[in-house]
Amino acid sequence: MTTKLLTALLLGTSILGTAGLAHADDVTLNIESWRGDDLAIWKDKLIPAFEAKNPGIKVVFAPSAPTEYDAALGAKLAAGSAGDLITCRPFDKSLELFKKGNLADLSALPGMENFSPVAKAAWQTDDGKASFCVPMASVIHGFIYNKDAFDKLGLKVPTTRDEFFAALDKIKADGTYIPMAMGTKDLWEAATMGYQNIGPNYWKGEEGRAALIKGDQKLTDKDWVAPYEELAKWKPYLGDGFEAQTYPDSQNLFTLGRAAIYPAGSWEIGLFNTQAQFKMGAFPPPVEKAGDTCYISDHTDIGMGLNAASKNADAAKTFLSWVASPDFATIYANALPGFFSLNSTPVKMEDPLAQEFVSWRDKCKSTIRSTYQILSRGTPNLENETWVESANVINGTDTPEAAAKKLQDGLDSWYKPGK
Repeated sequence: MTTKLLTALLLGTSILGTAGLAHADDVTLNIESWRGDDLAIWKDKLIPAFEAKNPGIKVVFAPSAPTEYDAALGAKLAAGSAGDLITCRPFDKSLELFKKGNLADLSALPGMENFSPVAKAAWQTDDGKASFCVPMASVIHGFIYNKDAFDKLGLKVPTTRDEFFAALDKIKADGTYIPMAMGTKDLWEAATMGYQNIGPNYWKGEEGRAALIKGDQKLTDKDWVAPYEELAKWKPYLGDGFEAQTYPDSQNLFTLGRAAIYPAGSWEIGLFNTQAQFKMGAFPPPVEKAGDTCYISDHTDIGMGLNAASKNADAAKTFLSWVASPDFATIYANALPGFFSLNSTPVKMEDPLAQEFVSWRDKCKSTIRSTYQILSRGTPNLENETWVESANVINGTDTPEAAAKKLQDGLDSWYKPGK
């Protein structure tokens, strides 16, 4: 009896020891990100889906505050304490990390063939020879509106600028709702949901953006000043005190039902679905006249790369190949409605508001934000200066012409096209 008991104890110890060793051998990957809002989705949906198919690899999603991400990531990379996987901003921010040797070359990663050259361009060297982040999603700009408010006021969804301003006038005259929920205090809101939202219809999307990079067009040209002229007309419709209104203030005004229209990025959909107690719809930036070609900002927004100093590179590449898969694309796009897959495999969207946004790809020409590629590498930074001038134009402290001249003068001070 004693012998049997001893044998059983030894066997139990052996099994426990083996289990302990197996657990100790698990690789843990840490993801750096600015998307704290996505923590539950990673924890409850994405990570379990990956770990179920990849036993032995554990994943931890560890986001930083959005405004602190770039600085925090830079400090961690310098100290050698950054996570294995780096969530990538598009274009120059990530290109700089690659040039510093912080991001590994992923050109040969299995799964990269699932993305078009356009999708990969935001995370490639200028010559396109090296890719350093797996494309994850784009976001689309437009306007989200309160369907209940539109029904109450008998408004039709505007498709032209005249119809747009006529709707704003009617909303303002009624007085029940603030016509549009947008503030200028945080600056970026005025540029991202204002200038970069309506601008592509004026500068003809990629045609104008490419011409600006080549030096064939300038920010003082008519097609680049005109969006500011339209933005200046928004001021009477933004409600009292919009100059002191922050981005969260704008979100709250709309989701509480106090504003009829919200100049938007599609990334708002998930949050608005949980907060708004009314039906919502969306429309793309109105064109000048019916039948004109429409352009939308369908901005490559988020990717994921490999920390070149990771000690778990093989496991990290396994994870990144999964991120490049249609399985990930389907889970991610539906868990985060408004973040649209860049994978070449079509993803069926379940959310009706997300379906509305993504449907514009079929009838409008897509482009990205004009300041993101190449033009914000110097000082002054064109992206940041566009924030300031967009707010100034709406506030009335700069004319559209003065704002455009400041931006072009700043760009001319360091950027020499073709060099």
